[in-house]
Amino acid sequence: MIEALLLNLGSRDVLSAEEENLLRSILVKDRHFVAGEDIVPEGSRPPYSTLLIDGFAARYKVMADGSRQITALHVAGDFVDLHAFPVKKMDHGIVALSACHVAFADHADLRAITERMPHLTRLLWLDTLVDGAIHREWIVAMGRRSKRAHIAHLVCELFVRLQVVKRTRGESFQFPLTQIEMADVLGVSVVHLNKTLQALRREGVFTWENRTITIVDWERLQEIAEFDPAYLNIVKEPR
Repeated sequence: MIEALLLNLGSRDVLSAEEENLLRSILVKDRHFVAGEDIVPEGSRPPYSTLLIDGFAARYKVMADGSRQITALHVAGDFVDLHAFPVKKMDHGIVALSACHVAFADHADLRAITERMPHLTRLLWLDTLVDGAIHREWIVAMGRRSKRAHIAHLVCELFVRLQVVKRTRGESFQFPLTQIEMADVLGVSVVHLNKTLQALRREGVFTWENRTITIVDWERLQEIAEFDPAYLNIVKEPR
């Protein structure tokens, strides 16, 4: 059930059989969510952290006028709220963007890991650090990249992250977001999003049809995005 998590952590260091077995033993409770359903509500104090086994989920904040900003996208193998363990109260919500299958790690079990398993603790810590690095790239994209480059960068990032957990097929991956949700990721209107997508289609770098993105020209897409995957830290080395 947690193979995507093992692939995710294993892309950065080697997990021992004991560490794998421990993760399997604590991630036994699971649940399914439908698209649009909150996985973790804003303001809640969950006694567990949630692992996304399959599907797409998003962190989000809602403004006083009802507008929404998506601040992170989560894919299979991501803990969507590992930070809820030390932080306790959630200052944002996490919503399912597609049908999602999740598993829960009780905070008591995570505390025991931090006390008894230093290497596994470091790998889980690294997971939150990569999460922070992704946030920084999103801030740069929001503030300094053109929307054309912003979309290209997001597609590059998701393709690499999904490759790690074996959720790509050739040059394609499932992308279940609606255009309204994509606009909430980019912080633009749907009209602006459509114009930018049309420009990228004319350049022939990727297609987005039937909830599937297919990369046509990877080199050109990276060039448009100025994409450097170093921030994703997909390097297997001792931690």
